[in-house]
Amino acid sequence: MKRKKKNIWLEVGLAVVLAVALGILGSQIGEKEQEKVKKAEAENQAESEELSKNGTEASENQPKDAEKEAAKQGENSEKKEEEHQPEPTEETIAEGQYPILGKSSVTVEQMVSYFRSSGAAYPGEALSQGGADSIEVFCQMYYDEAVAEGVRPEVAFAQTMKETGWLQYEGDASIEQYNFAGLGTTGNGVPGNSYPDVRTGIRAQIQHLKAYATADVLAQECVDDRYEYVIKGSAPYVEWLGKNENPEGQGWATAENYGNSIVEMIRSMRQM
Repeated sequence: MKRKKKNIWLEVGLAVVLAVALGILGSQIGEKEQEKVKKAEAENQAESEELSKNGTEASENQPKDAEKEAAKQGENSEKKEEEHQPEPTEETIAEGQYPILGKSSVTVEQMVSYFRSSGAAYPGEALSQGGADSIEVFCQMYYDEAVAEGVRPEVAFAQTMKETGWLQYEGDASIEQYNFAGLGTTGNGVPGNSYPDVRTGIRAQIQHLKAYATADVLAQECVDDRYEYVIKGSAPYVEWLGKNENPEGQGWATAENYGNSIVEMIRSMRQM
């Protein structure tokens, strides 16, 4: 009986020890599992924060990148347009039909060089009082005034060189009149029109040329006293400025080949 009781107590003791051991073991396992869980959660949180940070940076950089790309594409587009932009070309001039009106490729520098090729001295002392103290200033005035009215600069300039003998004035008009194309000089010592300064004299000549070339209204205020006497559009070509060569018998002058000689001067000017 005593032995039987002893065995029972041994079994109970073993059970208690086993229970305590299992409890301790379970507690240790639980702590380890909790540590694993906490570690996993910490890693997940760090990863989420990193992804969030990268996403924010990407979203912040995206507009900048888009702007750069758009700007780059815009520059490339402009560059392509410039590369494919056709060069401005002057209209083809038919033989015997040099238009008074139109755009021209002749430059101020060519006009200056053409005058100097004549060997004539520029009358700076006389023309400086009218606002043109050098041939460069004089040619620039011709260019600006002609372009303003749609007249080819070389036409007016070559006509002036012909009419004034390279600004040496050996005819009826005098240089102080600032009359560069014989406006109103009818011969027999008639001096013709006078103008207050160089630019006004140039403008009057160019407006008179435009009157022969077209019936279109003037772009600037009329300073040509003889503008109303011209049959508008009766000589659209330089060759027709000579009455003998004009099919309608109109024109600027009666001299033989008057307009043709001006065209020859223009051709020489273009080679400068």
